[in-house]
Amino acid sequence: MSAGRQKAGLERPEPGRPEPGRTEPGAGFVLGIDFGGTKIAMATAAPDGTVLRTVRLATLACDGARTVLDRALDAARRLSGETGRDAGPLLAAGVATFGVVRDDRVLLAPNVPGWEELPLPRLLRDGLAAPAVRLDNDVNAATAAELRWGGLAGTGTGLYVNVGTGLGAGLVADGRVVRGANGAAGEIGYLLRSPGEPGHAAGRAPLEEDVSGGGLARRASVLAGREITARELFGASVPAELRVLRDRALGELAMTIANLAIVLDPERVVLGGGMAAEPALVSRVEGLLDRAAPFPPVLKPAHFGADAALRGALALALDSLSGA
Repeated sequence: MSAGRQKAGLERPEPGRPEPGRTEPGAGFVLGIDFGGTKIAMATAAPDGTVLRTVRLATLACDGARTVLDRALDAARRLSGETGRDAGPLLAAGVATFGVVRDDRVLLAPNVPGWEELPLPRLLRDGLAAPAVRLDNDVNAATAAELRWGGLAGTGTGLYVNVGTGLGAGLVADGRVVRGANGAAGEIGYLLRSPGEPGHAAGRAPLEEDVSGGGLARRASVLAGREITARELFGASVPAELRVLRDRALGELAMTIANLAIVLDPERVVLGGGMAAEPALVSRVEGLLDRAAPFPPVLKPAHFGADAALRGALALALDSLSGA
């Protein structure tokens, strides 16, 4: 084992706690909204991070972007009104969305038709009437949640990798989530796997298509001649040809994470998403970090699961209060 690693295997984070201090009744609250391709999740929280109320509704992407947004804003205003009766005024809102947030638009967001054409930041500010509204993509938001309450808490330099239906990473430097010049830092699904292969300009996301849960399921379905889910690929009885496909993808994913760790030199690497707890992935990542990184980081599981982006939206709102 490398001397740089503090403990072998995935370390379990301690349960998340509200921030120190007691929130007085009527001190106000923050609102978090997570826009997903199939659902929209919302929550309100006290200034110490304690969740007060939650609500979920179907995205119904086929209705179009403006209808989806109007439905969400109506639900958010109702939730804020109900919370405000006891908690006081709305202090700030945080919003997580699929895609890349750049200036007054969200790009690379095919999930909801017309989403890229909406001036989403302005419409959210106008529709929520919050003193402050902070918007970021879902993986950056999840990274913010892990940084505030989870596996990256207390780190100055860290890496969050979300491996689920899609693939993305969140980078932390100087204790802050790094967005990049165009808001696209951590979009590792677009990484090239070999010289000359089609990339973003050709409408492709090479690494995501190959190693994400969605990409693996599609490739396995073609190979098997029937629909295969990512969950099936990690079952007890997997046909040999599908096992080879899976193991090659896991090896490539582990190599990518190790290379990211070499570039960033993080204190910790946190794995999130549906595939994050698979022992086959965890062992490969840990082994490569030990062999390849000059100073292997601690490897930890994400504290937040399916609600990571929603908790991240709350973290964005709380960060805006502190000016972080």
